[in-house]
Amino acid sequence: MSKIRIAHLAGPTATIQNTPPLVTSDKARRRHGLEPMDGTGDGQSSFDALRPQRLAAPVKVYVEQFSAHPLEADAAELYGPPDGYIGADSVFSPERRDPADRPVYEIELSPADGLYPLPYVAMQKDGTPWEEECTAPGSKNYRQGFFPDGSRSFEEIDRLSVGADGKVNLIRGRADVDFYRVAPPGGYTKGLEDDRSPERLGWDFFTYKPFHLAKAPPRPMLAKITNDVQAILSSGRYDGAIWTQGSPQVEEIAYWFNLLIDTHLPIACNAAQRPQGQISNDGPANIVDAVTYIESRIWADADGRNRAGTVVIQEQQFFAAREVAKVDARPGGYVATGGHGGILGQVTHAGVPYLMYVPAYRHTAASDVNVTKLPESVLAARMTSSGVETVTVRIKGADGAILPDAIPSVSIVKDGGFAAETFGDDPAPEADLDFLIRHRMGSGRLAGFVVEGLVPYGSATSELRAAMLRSASFCGAPVVRVGRGSPEGFADRDPRTIAGSNLTATKARMLLMACLMKFGSLPIAADPKAPTSAEIDAHEAAVARYQQVFDTH
Repeated sequence: MSKIRIAHLAGPTATIQNTPPLVTSDKARRRHGLEPMDGTGDGQSSFDALRPQRLAAPVKVYVEQFSAHPLEADAAELYGPPDGYIGADSVFSPERRDPADRPVYEIELSPADGLYPLPYVAMQKDGTPWEEECTAPGSKNYRQGFFPDGSRSFEEIDRLSVGADGKVNLIRGRADVDFYRVAPPGGYTKGLEDDRSPERLGWDFFTYKPFHLAKAPPRPMLAKITNDVQAILSSGRYDGAIWTQGSPQVEEIAYWFNLLIDTHLPIACNAAQRPQGQISNDGPANIVDAVTYIESRIWADADGRNRAGTVVIQEQQFFAAREVAKVDARPGGYVATGGHGGILGQVTHAGVPYLMYVPAYRHTAASDVNVTKLPESVLAARMTSSGVETVTVRIKGADGAILPDAIPSVSIVKDGGFAAETFGDDPAPEADLDFLIRHRMGSGRLAGFVVEGLVPYGSATSELRAAMLRSASFCGAPVVRVGRGSPEGFADRDPRTIAGSNLTATKARMLLMACLMKFGSLPIAADPKAPTSAEIDAHEAAVARYQQVFDTH
């Protein structure tokens, strides 16, 4: 059977592409005359962590017979003979020389075999052992724990992750994978041999450890991600793609792909609650399940087109991109929001995939806001000291790629009860919201606001602050209303603001950003606090165009 071909897309801050710190083993500490770690808590000798590493030369080892399982010897009569015996002098002999000789298997290990779990013996330059990523707590001198692309983690899965049938090669046995560094979590700070320029943390790669050096991708990075993913999936080379990213943010990019990427191919997004190699790490199974999903073609309709949209595959479940959300950093920590479905299917413990539901809303190739359907430019509202003016914002370059400055600035406004500072209708005490509005609208970029208000209506808890946002909308900034948290009900329609249905605020933000690139800012009233009837009509007509997309995506 021919293999499928998959594009792996490395995303930022990806725990699924991270590893626990490489800590110097006790074997190395003793060799250098250092005190061993007291890993048992009682002063006794502790085990060394075994980390995947490569042999530099072939080596012959002897493995004690019946040591793979404590009950192997219970069925000794079913086994063939050992390769030989090791005596008290540690010398191998094909024949047993003494009753105390141990039966062994003789194994030739070769660099060509791939990675082997071995004690980590590296020391720091000053002769001290490695205890964490940094040379010392809080230092700016550190080693990266995140991989620069997915190739190493996929190799470790194929080499070290054992399937239910006791076999390995869980990915490469079924798929050929090409690896792309779209917005990777690790980078080459010294460049590479092919003269690649040194990569910068926070510009070229994005990590959250060491915690004091963490960098997350900024708004313009969405343009590169969108353009790269669109180009890769439009190449005609692949049967689908796997995107990996940090577990708290993967839900947002999955929905963004659902909206922006024009493709009929499946996109499976994976994350992990624990790094690769850590106890109970969940990433390898999630990735293997994504391969299973793509290979199965259960996502395809009768014409071979993706009917499920982008999915997030976690703990054997297929989550729809629109509804998925992380709620905790533990197994089972993902849920479907909205109260009306969102889990499309699953992979059974036997590795059999089932797709039981498909989304009723538009996505990917059918999305009204995908990259192909975006205009070359739109008008944006810009607030100045003398009023509000319109400026042209270019959305796409000559090659059809989204420009970094086209990505809109959309803020989430969330207030609890008793939000207004004082009695009355004076907006002066609400300087925080006034500043946010002026800051966003003064940039000359496309801008908008999402109000996370009362459930399910999306109403702001303060009429004064709501009035300030309504005024902002007549200055050109569309305002979306959603309920707080993950509402199960739907926000009520209002002709002057956009009802965000049962979207979470973070998902409504992504959809509003896409809509802004499609439609541009709303019409500007001469006096935003007292618009004319004609201005209200124009405003409501523009809001209706936004509303139609929110109702169908």
